[in-house]
Amino acid sequence: MDQLHLINVFVAVVDAGGFAGAARKLNLSPPAVTRAISVLESHLGVRLFTRTTRVVRVTEAGARYVEDCRRILADLAEANESVSGMHGAPRGRLTLTAPVLFGALFVTPIITEYLQRYPEVNASCWFLDRVVNMMDEGIDVAVRIGELPDSSMQAVRVGQVRRVICASPDYLAAHGSPATPDDLMHHTIVSATGVTPAPEWRLVENGAPKVVKLAPRMVTTTNDSAVAAVVAGFGVSRLMSYQIAQHVQEGRLQVVLSEYEAAPLPIHLVHREGRHASQKARAFLDLAIERLRAQAALN
Repeated sequence: MDQLHLINVFVAVVDAGGFAGAARKLNLSPPAVTRAISVLESHLGVRLFTRTTRVVRVTEAGARYVEDCRRILADLAEANESVSGMHGAPRGRLTLTAPVLFGALFVTPIITEYLQRYPEVNASCWFLDRVVNMMDEGIDVAVRIGELPDSSMQAVRVGQVRRVICASPDYLAAHGSPATPDDLMHHTIVSATGVTPAPEWRLVENGAPKVVKLAPRMVTTTNDSAVAAVVAGFGVSRLMSYQIAQHVQEGRLQVVLSEYEAAPLPIHLVHREGRHASQKARAFLDLAIERLRAQAALN
């Protein structure tokens, strides 16, 4: 059996976390996937997976081998693209994901510019306030806000954002501006669970963690609704600085308790293609890195 086919199946099983998922991804029958892995293990003389009736886990040898296999497949894809002229003309479908408001404010202008530059590329934009599994969902590029877990993904830092507490000037004039985190307990709280799960906000006081337990009047799963509520003068909320940057600049919102903020969160562009990215992804990354690093609200 062709070894290139075998390692392609092997990588698919690792990425899918099982034989059935790999079979669906590769459009093969489950027995064909099982047979390919058995042939590869026999050829190598090592066991790549530990199998039980419920779980398939990659072995230590398999974990080392899969990274080499990814490099081989990436090198082959890059060679194929180069010889077919795709380096000069990205084509295909680019799938990317970002948080909802970040996608609307920053990614949409970049992707439309990108698509105008490269007419042979189409794009699928998944703007969701949840972390999308890039392997399972076939995502090429993701915007990640926050510290990244260790993984085989490649990441490029493009900026940082703060988690800020804010309210409208009218609300603060009517109810007073909180001077300490404990003062928040006397204010109307709007909790955006995408930023800070209710009912507590984790701040910093005198260099030490400070947890403020709150009883929000309004809890929302969408950041844009929290922004709308505080702009309307309903109360105080904790949001990402980029989500309210224009409102602050134009005087509709005011940041309070900035001296108690936690450390800024990094923003990364993450892609899943080992040390090489496909031409369509590489072209998007080059443009997005330049545009995002130029955004004052993100740096």
